[in-house]
Amino acid sequence: MAVKERVGLVVSDKMNKTVVVAVENRSPHPKYGKIVLRTKRYKAHDEENECKEGDRVRIRETRPLSKTKRWIVAEIIGKGSDS
Repeated sequence: MAVKERVGLVVSDKMNKTVVVAVENRSPHPKYGKIVLRTKRYKAHDEENECKEGDRVRIRETRPLSKTKRWIVAEIIGKGSDS
């Protein structure tokens, strides 16, 4: 069975060892065909607290780590702008 992976943007790094990653999904509307943008937020484990807001990351599904945390940061693809 394949491991689920998603690529998204870190929208919050306020928690300790946890980041919130927003993953965008573009799919056509079932009836009208227009491309609809849907966003889902995942809580992901970040052991070293290296992810910052604005970073692009790849997350991988794992065993439940807490009540809401089921994903782990696999790699940081791109760093966000330093502002």
